[in-house]
Amino acid sequence: MSKNEAPSVNRKEEIISAAIETFAEIGYYRATTAQVAERASISQPYIFKFFPTKEALLVAALEASWGRIVQSFKRVVESVPPSELEPALIEAYENILADRVNEMLLQMQAQTISSEVVREEMRKGFRTVRIIVLEAFRNAGIPHPEERTLLFLARGMLCNISMALGMPELMEQ
Repeated sequence: MSKNEAPSVNRKEEIISAAIETFAEIGYYRATTAQVAERASISQPYIFKFFPTKEALLVAALEASWGRIVQSFKRVVESVPPSELEPALIEAYENILADRVNEMLLQMQAQTISSEVVREEMRKGFRTVRIIVLEAFRNAGIPHPEERTLLFLARGMLCNISMALGMPELMEQ
């Protein structure tokens, strides 16, 4: 990477972070690229150097969000014994929710956006997470891995709803 590329890469990541915060707080449809630019402390035209449209920025934000979940889950799968796999994955997701609440809010919004590009990014993210969990459960010898994966993903969605609504009782056991 050349000297000139490093600041651009960092700037792109800053724009994505600003977009995640802005879209999660204001809503994708109400948020403007001017608001994202203001949060990132850049000019609005600079956003378009990296992202040709607001939708492309949303897709990049979703990609980053899913990427963090995937990386976190892969670290768990590679580092814990099979007997601790499911609790460790749950803990990893709870940590993501605690540290990256706006990313989860963004994903929840994206589920309602009819753009095929956005829907495909959401499908890709869910598919990837499902495959990681299912393969990990199979490799760990967890009985009924397909059913356990389904329940794991459903619990994650319930965690999102619980967090978004401020209803921790939804997660009480």
